[in-house]
Amino acid sequence: MVMHIKDGTGRFAERPHFTEAELDAECEEIICDFLRELHGTVGYPVSTDDLTKLIELHADDLDLYADLSALGEDVEGLTEFRHGEKPHVKISRLLSDDLRRENRLRTTLTHEFSHVHFHSYLSDSVARQSSLFDTGQPNQPMTCKRETILAAIKTDWMEWQAGYACGALLMPATAVKHLVASFFRDHGIYVAVTPDSTHGRNLIRSAADTFRVSEEAASVRLSRLSFLSASVSGQTLLQ
Repeated sequence: MVMHIKDGTGRFAERPHFTEAELDAECEEIICDFLRELHGTVGYPVSTDDLTKLIELHADDLDLYADLSALGEDVEGLTEFRHGEKPHVKISRLLSDDLRRENRLRTTLTHEFSHVHFHSYLSDSVARQSSLFDTGQPNQPMTCKRETILAAIKTDWMEWQAGYACGALLMPATAVKHLVASFFRDHGIYVAVTPDSTHGRNLIRSAADTFRVSEEAASVRLSRLSFLSASVSGQTLLQ
């Protein structure tokens, strides 16, 4: 059962609270169950087509070629919560039309799916409170900006949860641990490495290639799982 705590933003009386371990476990279960049902097996990277199918299972509409320019140049995705309905998801056509940005597209798709999965039920509380985003309009979008899509501050809890879940869906903890264990054994490493070290840079590139994500996304995920450390005196990770 999801724990609920007081919402300090004032949007709701209470809001869902997840630990990182809880998000890791739930996201891994979601993506593994989905891939097994779809393909009979689990493998990475998760394809762009599979991510669109995942959203379409849980949203009423997915527009991959939306014009979001009126919302700002940095808005790459949008989830519109609708009371009594499943959400509508829009992805900027600037991502979908550019094959060079497919990794960014996949990151945005998983971010928006995370809003759909973890937050859509909250729209039902709008009927009991004021508007979800305090604008007085019935259907309000959750816009996702480029700089917060991976790592928003924790006080912006909806974006933080979606950003963390995004990494956990594309790079499930178990798969990342297997990759890191193999990398560390091959290089005789037993403690977390720094991101700017040779081993750290190579580990980031290996994760980015394996899961087809940007090096920035790989670095954020590895840091959150404590495989990258800010100091050279990292904790012992593998025995």
